[in-house]
Amino acid sequence: MANSSIGGQAADPAAANAPQPVLNVLAQYVKDLSFENPNAPQSMQEQKQPAINIQINVNAQPLTETDIEVVLKIDGKAEVSGSVLFAFDLTYAGVFRIQNVPQDNMLPLVMIECPRILFPFAREIIATAVRNGGFPPLLLDPVDFVSLFRQRMEQQQGQPAIQS
Repeated sequence: MANSSIGGQAADPAAANAPQPVLNVLAQYVKDLSFENPNAPQSMQEQKQPAINIQINVNAQPLTETDIEVVLKIDGKAEVSGSVLFAFDLTYAGVFRIQNVPQDNMLPLVMIECPRILFPFAREIIATAVRNGGFPPLLLDPVDFVSLFRQRMEQQQGQPAIQS
């Protein structure tokens, strides 16, 4: 009988039996949704391309030892010549069960991968709300959650030390 091997080396039975990392989505939900169309019906007749400003924030809070609520907050406003066409505020959240993940990898997993899972659903909610407000659907561009995470880490660490 031959020994098991992977890549020419004997397989490590302890590694084969080690628990695998697990990321499960237990729930997704709208915590808060607001859509304003303050200048309707005049705003819906606007022919100019609006300036659209979007703000995205991610927060998380542990619920249990393995369950974490991740909250994606997206605020947006469309304006033409200083007049608001529409504004929205969405707080969309999910509960994730994370198991067997090394502590060093936990924060990036929670702040990058979890919002990446939530974003398409939040994007659809916003597009539908804008369309139901009488405007063409607003399809948000994909978000680089890695860059958002890095920016947040830099802000928390303060200014980088000056190197000589």
